Amino acid sequence: MTHPAIQFELSQEYIIKFMPNSPESRSTIEHRTKLNQVSIDHLHPVTNRVLANRPLDPNLMLDYGLNRLLPPASLLHVELAADLLAEAITAQAKVMIIGDFDADGATSVAVAVRALKAFGLSQVEYLVPNRFEYGYGLTPEIVGMAALRQPDIIVTVDNGISSINGVHAAQGLGMSVIVTDHHLPGPELPTADVIVNPNLAQDKFKSKNLAGVGVIFYVMLALRARLRAMGWFKANGGVEPNMSQFLDLVALGTVADVVKLDHNNRILVQQGLARIQQGHACAGINALLKVAKKNHQKVSATDLGFAVGPRLNAAGRIDDMALGIECLITDDVGRATDLAQQLDTLNVERRAVEKGMQEDALKVVDALELDTNEAPNIYLLHDKSWHQGVIGLVASRIKERMQRPVIALAPSDQADEWKGSARSVTGIHIRDLLARFDALHPNVLSKFGGHAMAAGFSIGATKLQQFLQTMPQVMAEFGQGHDWQQTIYTDGELAAEDFSLELAQELQQVTPWGQGFVEPSFDGVFAVQDARIVGETHLKLQLLESGASTALDAICFGYLNSPRELPQGNIRCVYRLDINEFRGDSSLQLIVSHIEAA
Repeated sequence: MTHPAIQFELSQEYIIKFMPNSPESRSTIEHRTKLNQVSIDHLHPVTNRVLANRPLDPNLMLDYGLNRLLPPASLLHVELAADLLAEAITAQAKVMIIGDFDADGATSVAVAVRALKAFGLSQVEYLVPNRFEYGYGLTPEIVGMAALRQPDIIVTVDNGISSINGVHAAQGLGMSVIVTDHHLPGPELPTADVIVNPNLAQDKFKSKNLAGVGVIFYVMLALRARLRAMGWFKANGGVEPNMSQFLDLVALGTVADVVKLDHNNRILVQQGLARIQQGHACAGINALLKVAKKNHQKVSATDLGFAVGPRLNAAGRIDDMALGIECLITDDVGRATDLAQQLDTLNVERRAVEKGMQEDALKVVDALELDTNEAPNIYLLHDKSWHQGVIGLVASRIKERMQRPVIALAPSDQADEWKGSARSVTGIHIRDLLARFDALHPNVLSKFGGHAMAAGFSIGATKLQQFLQTMPQVMAEFGQGHDWQQTIYTDGELAAEDFSLELAQELQQVTPWGQGFVEPSFDGVFAVQDARIVGETHLKLQLLESGASTALDAICFGYLNSPRELPQGNIRCVYRLDINEFRGDSSLQLIVSHIEAA
């Protein structure tokens, strides 16, 4: 069996190259140039080294003050949206928010509903498509459901840019439509009254990476400014709302949607984290943190992404995202607690479903490799028994393991339809791949949309085999010249004195980490003092660093997801510094992501 060479790049400092599954191979280290010269006096030298390896704006550095946010007026059409909504508020019209069934969509709905009510709109409702019945976006069917409540204005959040027919249907019934979205537009735009999307071709907004919740937050910022200019708050004896009260929701949706954390998004996330840490989060986020056993005073972006986000997403994957939205918009602590517990139960169910589907997928992948003796350029996985709400997670897991684009498909609840979820690797724009397929094979995909790294689509059951047979050829042409060599970035080695709880704490809190601004990881050679399996698949280690006298606790999650022996002797591993909280005590722990013989 052949595999591509894997290259471990120590970000901006070193490169380790080796061939996997090749015991005779030896690593080589090369020096690389840093991106920045960073020296902030109060920070640990290692933290400065890490920041030098990240895309920091030298003029802004770690300045995450709200005054550094890009101005709302620079977002195309945001003032037109504000004008239309301001008229709705003064006329006390009925506004219907149409959301999406993921964490970004749920937080977007919550921001819109909370802000509009705070601005004095008495009639604001929301509707979220159930993915199993109506699918994604503002479809004509969803418009029909909305029409029963007789709204004057529909506002889409985290969707709508591809809802050509849905927008037309709503306008045909006399409703105005404001589309707020961040997904990439297709060749045709909906005929909405206003479209706010930083990825419109003519939009000059400097951050193209806003999540859906970031877009609606900007619309609400512009709306507040418009109402202030009209004298609305003074005339109605109300207090002008402080928009920072919504930043906990903005931070959660931004991190959970795995958008690139450029400087503007890091401001939104850092400010939201600060509110949560200070005890000012909404009741729902506090409740979700509690069921996840996370201390709100120490919450990080990683906690939002891996503890809170999945519990919120579980509602849309397994049941109905309305459950998650209700958790985020209620101010009743008891109700929020009850809803958070229900979401936690759904998340347990989601994990069980995902585990079974992932095992099925891995069997297919392993069999495929045995048959072909090489990794394909794209994995196409489908099964009639799979749950359509979890295929995106399965695609992500297989993509992480195989470092190839993955498309997972499952039957829809709609007759004769399948849902597809795609995940990709750096350099292969997955939505553009679907667009290329659609151009070459029109009328195969019912609809599609997404981002560079993730996309979704629907396909008729009669077209499935054609898709499975032709997509590999399209991918071969689309990915021609792509370097399939895997690259893992680290920030170099740590000295013995750098393995400290203080450094781990500083790295967690100095800045939000996430997509495009990755959490620090390091590499080094250690002697294995002890290795054992815990929790069925996780590897618990005691590692001794060269020159040290005390072993370090370490854990490698999912080590046995691939069949392999327990490590022994000297190993080289890639890891990050973590804080283990146990019975009120904090201790240093290494989270290991890769192990090879030294």
